[in-house]
Amino acid sequence: QVQLVESGGGLVQAGGSLRLSCAASGRTFSSMGWFRQAPGKEREFVAAISRGSTYYPDSVKGRFTISRDIAKNTVYLQMNSLKPEDTAVYYCAAGRSGIHVRAEEYDYWGQGTQVTVSS
Repeated sequence: QVQLVESGGGLVQAGGSLRLSCAASGRTFSSMGWFRQAPGKEREFVAAISRGSTYYPDSVKGRFTISRDIAKNTVYLQMNSLKPEDTAVYYCAAGRSGIHVRAEEYDYWGQGTQVTVSS
């Protein structure tokens, strides 16, 4: 059974940093990504990684970094220079090979972890 379990969320002041982790079990994945969803808003793409390639939207480029530890079957999201508008529930996702920016391109999802950035 496939499971994705996120951790590392919390409350941080603007300008601070957090590192999210997503541990996968049940199988390995070629492609993994992070999305976020703020109250009243649609789920938003944050980062993706596949076979060493990464991709970010302009909203987080230069501040967020996605990485993975193949041996631990874990993907990370390092978030620096956090802003109040980064406040959301962050979700880990896994799917088929390639860089994917749309939620429907991912097959498995974690339960989410809350990130709150205070001003």
